[in-house]
Amino acid sequence: MSLLLDTLRAQFGSAQVLTGPDAAPFERDWRGQFPGQARAVLLPRSREEVQAMLRRTAEFGVDIVPQGGNTGLVGGSTPNDSGRELVLSLKRMNVIHRVNTGDLSVHAEAGCVLAMLQHEVQDYGALFPLSLASEGSATLGGVLATNAGGTQVLRWGNARELCLGLEVVLADGTLLSDLDGLRKDHRGLNLRDLFIGSEGTLGVITAAVMKLVPAPRMRLAAWLTLASLCDVLHLFRSARYHLGESLSGFELMNASVQALLEPALPVRSAPWAVLLELSSGQEEERLRSQLEAWLAHELAMNPQRPRFLDAVIGQSEAQFAQLWALRESIPERQTRAGGNLKHDISLPLDVMEAFLAAVEPALQAVVPGLRPQVFGHAGDGNLHFNLAPPPGMGLPELRERHGEALTRCVFDHVALHGGSFSAEHGIGRLRREELARTLAPERLEWMRRVKALFDPDNRLNPGRVL
Repeated sequence: MSLLLDTLRAQFGSAQVLTGPDAAPFERDWRGQFPGQARAVLLPRSREEVQAMLRRTAEFGVDIVPQGGNTGLVGGSTPNDSGRELVLSLKRMNVIHRVNTGDLSVHAEAGCVLAMLQHEVQDYGALFPLSLASEGSATLGGVLATNAGGTQVLRWGNARELCLGLEVVLADGTLLSDLDGLRKDHRGLNLRDLFIGSEGTLGVITAAVMKLVPAPRMRLAAWLTLASLCDVLHLFRSARYHLGESLSGFELMNASVQALLEPALPVRSAPWAVLLELSSGQEEERLRSQLEAWLAHELAMNPQRPRFLDAVIGQSEAQFAQLWALRESIPERQTRAGGNLKHDISLPLDVMEAFLAAVEPALQAVVPGLRPQVFGHAGDGNLHFNLAPPPGMGLPELRERHGEALTRCVFDHVALHGGSFSAEHGIGRLRREELARTLAPERLEWMRRVKALFDPDNRLNPGRVL
């Protein structure tokens, strides 16, 4: 070990090879669920240094854990407790090389924080539409490695849909670069999509060209309360039809989640609430009229039992920000309230109501008084289906006594309803066994073959995903 670290320090300098207390921030995920011990943390400043580091570590046969903003929830970017893995942090590779206003694209390095990218392109009259609650820490490389989605998928798609080109370094230091940014390019197989969502198991993403969109002239947000999930889904279908491309966000929250947000809620809590966003190049008056006309239409459709109970429309940019700040504060408020068991699932919209009707009684049979905290992105069927312990029970007890049974209950019901147990958080270490349990053997085998092709020595993020 001493020879390895001495070799790395001699080639790259001590400031780029961290050990001991200096390495500690990189060894623990933000929730503290996957702490580990790294042999060292490497901090490259360029793709050339990434290549050199991977070549040098290959000589020693050392395993590498690529890391972005370290905001993941499944243990995919922190070292295990063996003390043998090296963390390769891309945080110092944070240069925005070019904002192309003609093609509406941005070429940036993998360590760029999403919020920084969003702020930078504003000066060019553009919007980088990938938005997450963790965007103040999450990095471009990390969201591509996990194919993150967030709150704007309804209109702009996941990271995959926004990516025009990638630069990737393989385990042996080979560089694969596709940064032309072309929107039409059929020169053989598209290797780019293999790396997006691969969670650092095939290669290290060092840069990307991403789509931008024209910055909307106006954005409006509305907070609505509803009596049932059936009403939520009816309202979403109506909004998608009547509001069209102006509809850019549609977030749902059940009563347990709303309780975490009190007393800051804009209206009294209800069984369900929706945060709806419209964004458009239209003038404010026209966009607001469109929203108000649609709400009036929904009330007129069934005045005896309207689909929504109450509605508040933000009257200013400040109120728009306040409504979204409530939604984005949910993960932090859950942590402050004691935490929960987290499940990131996706379902077809037409079975979502049936899923909840079936799974919630089944969960109560396992742990009476359990509190499902459900929120997420209705537009793409992604629910964050979290389970808080009943009053009088702490999260450690819930996890130790019932965690496995509760998770199995959730995932079995997801499978029965044709959904996925991993929507946007990834597989990492946490869901690896579930992937092996539920995926078709043929599909797993071809995943392993692809992994062996790009990383024959299994040095990149071993023990994650596969």
